[in-house]
Order: sequence, then structure tokens, then C-alpha cells
Amino acid sequence: MRLGWRHRRERAQERFMTQVLAGVVPGIIDTHIHQWDPFTTPREASKLAPLYKRAPKLLDRVAPIILAKGVWQMVRTAQYAAQPYLPVDYAADVAGTVETVGVPVQSAVHVQCGWHSDDQSEETAWLDGLPFGKGGNPGLAAIVGTDDPRDPDFATMLDRHAAASSRFRGIRFMTTWHPDKHVLNWIDEPGVMTSPAFLKGFAHLAERGLTYDAYVYSDQIHEVAALAKEYPDATIVLDHFAPPVGVLGPMGRATGRDAAARADMLARWKDNLALLSEHTNVVAKHSGLAFPMLGWSERVSGDEVAEKVAPLVQHQTEVFGEDRLMWGSNYPMDKAICPYPEIVRALADLLAPAGPDLLRKVFRDNAIRVYNL
Repeated sequence: MRLGWRHRRERAQERFMTQVLAGVVPGIIDTHIHQWDPFTTPREASKLAPLYKRAPKLLDRVAPIILAKGVWQMVRTAQYAAQPYLPVDYAADVAGTVETVGVPVQSAVHVQCGWHSDDQSEETAWLDGLPFGKGGNPGLAAIVGTDDPRDPDFATMLDRHAAASSRFRGIRFMTTWHPDKHVLNWIDEPGVMTSPAFLKGFAHLAERGLTYDAYVYSDQIHEVAALAKEYPDATIVLDHFAPPVGVLGPMGRATGRDAAARADMLARWKDNLALLSEHTNVVAKHSGLAFPMLGWSERVSGDEVAEKVAPLVQHQTEVFGEDRLMWGSNYPMDKAICPYPEIVRALADLLAPAGPDLLRKVFRDNAIRVYNL
């Protein structure tokens, strides 16, 4: 699927003025958001939040010093991680999409994020009680929780999630691991997704018809492919392009340190993603376009986002095809880099040359099918 990238910039203003999603979808379904309240729920930022509330400017100045380098490079500011982000906040962020692309955000899929408890189904229950769909807030279409497939009680925990909310659709268990020790890892060792314990536990998820959101770095894409081959009937969703960390700028100690290293990284990512796309049970999210893990380090415009991520969007679209792609904002993780309406416009602008069918499927229809909404 060739998307006419050469003419994207020349036609950008024209498509912006015509609000490219108007008449294509009645509303956007965002398949990747996060909600949290570090003051009333057990979160990773719960210890940091009171400090930020008392002295936000001071904490933002010292955060690069007191936080591990990998953590700081992922969040870029303490502002959004250390204060509540709830339906009313999300509604305020998405309000501008009617102006930029012609339609509102109708609903969202919440993906697990930093709940600190032995019982992760508590997050699912908490989310189910939030005022989504009320007072002008977008609706909550589905919940993707978390639990470790290696856990002997994994099957029981899946059932607890299901009992906690009828919106529960699957899990994400973050397995990112990078050899650069200054890049944030979410797992202690590589190869977890291909371990016997993980593969054995995954059967419980597959037999329940639940989805699995895979968050890995680019050099781990082969693990996702191995899992997809082992369980060809399970739906696996690839998050955030399986980020090639540092492809847009230096990260960690030396990752993406120069243009040559970044070009090599992009080439390897393209090869690995093409091989993964051969597994038809894998779906990919156009999500995290402004995710700092790509190498973003400062606030940019939507046009800059479109320009920089075009190679990622183009390749992922071409290898996965229009029926296996979904939009996800990764908000508020991407909020430090670019406003929500501009990110939506950036993606819509990049995909528009392929026509309305692709836009309709990416921004709505595929989410309905994949997450059984």
C-alpha cells in the first residue's frame, strides 16, 4: 500500500482545512490511553505526587537529577505523571479534534499503567467506576489490564479481571528490555516472552479469547513473532511501533547517538516488522507517535511529528495493511511532546492519500473488531 508520501507536505494545509475525518467516521476510537490518580490509588508516582503538588516548579527542575535517566527520558516532565489524569482531563485534551480533523473522540480503550498492588484486577474495577461517558467525557470502550502469564495463578487473575468489569478485553504485560542500561527496562531479563513459563501461561489467555497487547522494543520483535506462531488463534496487538528507541534522537547512554546509528536502527526495525506482519493474528497500533522513547526530547508541533514519524507510519501501514492497524494516542504519556489534536491530525494527514477506507478502519472500525466493542 503506497501512500504518496512525496506530496504529503504540499497537501497538508489543504487536508487540514477540509478536516479529513469529517464524513468518514462518526467519532474516533482511541485504542491506547492511561488514567491514574496517584493520591487515591496505589501508583508508581504516589510518593512523588505530594512533592509535586507542593513545589511543582522545583520538582520539574530537579527531576532530571533525582530520577533515573531512563525514567526521565520516558516522561520528560513530572507534570503529567505526578498529578491525576482522569476522564475530565482526557476530555479537555481531545476537545480540539473536531476543529483539526472534523470529528470528536467518541471513546477510548484504557491500557494498564502502573498500578502497584498484588491484585491487578483492582485497577480494572477502579476504571470501571470512573465517569466516562458522563458530562461530555468520551466513553470507555474497553479495558486492557495486566498480569504476568508466568504466574501460577494467572488463570485465576484473568477471571478476576473479567468479574471486575464487563469491559475487560485482555492484558498487557510489559516486557521491554534494552542492552543500554540507561534505557528504561520494564523486565529484568531478555527473552521472557519465549520462556516456557510464559508460553504455558499464555494458553489461559488464548483459550478465553482475550487479546494480548505486546510492548517491546524493536530488537525484541522476534519474540512477538514467536508468540504469534505458538498461538496463531490469539489476537496480539503491537504497541507503539515496538519503538526503535532513539531513532529520532539520542537515548540512554549511547543509543541513537548519531545519524548512522539511527539509520541502521530504522533499517533493522523495518526488516523485523515485515517478518512479524506475516503472522496474520498480529495487529499493530499507530500509537505513541510523540512517545519520548522514540527520541523526542522537547515539545514540537503536529507538522513536526508527521515529518519525523512518516517512515514508521508508512512502513507499518504497508506491511500490515488496512485491516490490521488501529489508532492510539498513548495519552498522557505523549502530552509532554505534542497536543492531542495535532497528533491526530498528523496521523490523519499521513494516511489520507490512501483514501477514506484506511482512515475509517484505523480510527474506528478495526478497534471495534479487535477489541470486540
